[in-house]
Amino acid sequence: MKTTLFSGVIALLTGSALIAQTPSKYLSLQEEMKQAISRGNAWLATQQKPEGHWDDPQIPAFTALSLTAAVRDPNIAQAKEKPAYINKGFDWLRAQQKEDGGIYNRGLSVYNTATSLTALASAQNEGYEAAMVRARKHLINNQWDTGEKGKVDGPNDGGIGYGSKNDRSDMSNTYLAIEAIVASQKVIDDGKHGDQPDLDWGAAVEFLSSCQNLEETNKNDRASNDPKNKGGFFYGPNETKVDDNTPLANGKVPLRSYGSMSYVGLLSMLYAKLSPDDQRVKAVKEWLGGNYTLEENPGLGGQGIYYYYNAMAKALAATGDDKLKLADGKEIDWRKELGEKLLTTQNADGSWKNTNGRWMESNPVLTTAYTVMALEAIYYSIPQR
Repeated sequence: MKTTLFSGVIALLTGSALIAQTPSKYLSLQEEMKQAISRGNAWLATQQKPEGHWDDPQIPAFTALSLTAAVRDPNIAQAKEKPAYINKGFDWLRAQQKEDGGIYNRGLSVYNTATSLTALASAQNEGYEAAMVRARKHLINNQWDTGEKGKVDGPNDGGIGYGSKNDRSDMSNTYLAIEAIVASQKVIDDGKHGDQPDLDWGAAVEFLSSCQNLEETNKNDRASNDPKNKGGFFYGPNETKVDDNTPLANGKVPLRSYGSMSYVGLLSMLYAKLSPDDQRVKAVKEWLGGNYTLEENPGLGGQGIYYYYNAMAKALAATGDDKLKLADGKEIDWRKELGEKLLTTQNADGSWKNTNGRWMESNPVLTTAYTVMALEAIYYSIPQR
């Protein structure tokens, strides 16, 4: 069975409950995930500060991710009235919006604004629309366009970085911004907020292509079609997080592909409406199938593994595929395997935590929000009949 492309993601972004009959093989898993989501969000609720935020108030992303996990919870998504703590959290989040439309405090304006906009869009509250329109414009204004306007003539062009033009574009911030822009598209479609800018999608796709190991579409000298890397993604046009400078037989040192960025790359290309038949989409799916594992973030071990799980769940939900084809031709039920893995790693108090602290994953607020959202993506993508 193959679900309609984006059906799982649309349900996820709207918090739509499953209505049709769930195939029997998923009934137990669906109920277990629902309970795990509830326990995870209950734990997160205990971590909210009296002012309404989560964790460090200088990084609104902690609050945004916790709120997204909460409003997508199938136990409360259809409730007419949300729990008071959720409303309090959104009040705090909106109060952090700056004159430029960004929602941030100590810099990192794109990262914080993108996660905040996704949270506001997930809430489906008309009262948040004005803040969403301003935040959306802030993200679009941070898309790089150096040199000749409208032309991709620099390595950062088309992409988005943390929020400083003295920085550089990267896959993670570009994906988060794209996701937020897609999630909030409905708000501007009816025109009631007047003419609004849009992302330069062509340039964005060119940037994404510049971060993929596929020589046919990436002319970077370090892009490689060697079997270990072909089709996978790395962090930026000239940067990977994999510490491996071993040259290939031809002397080239490729920018190594790794798991989390490859799922981010797949998801971003689907958000940009590339066809499933596009060679870039096919190539990354082949890399992901050839490097499938739930025991590590391929190429990085335990580093960023909960970010990896989150990106995996959302990307595979977006494909509409019920199975992921591995290198040996075997097809695995990714929902069942990933869902069960996440269930077994939940702590007794309802939280999740990475023993590897890179990228703040020793912070259980962050990892719990990531994992609850991953379970929600799986839950809403279950095919109906």
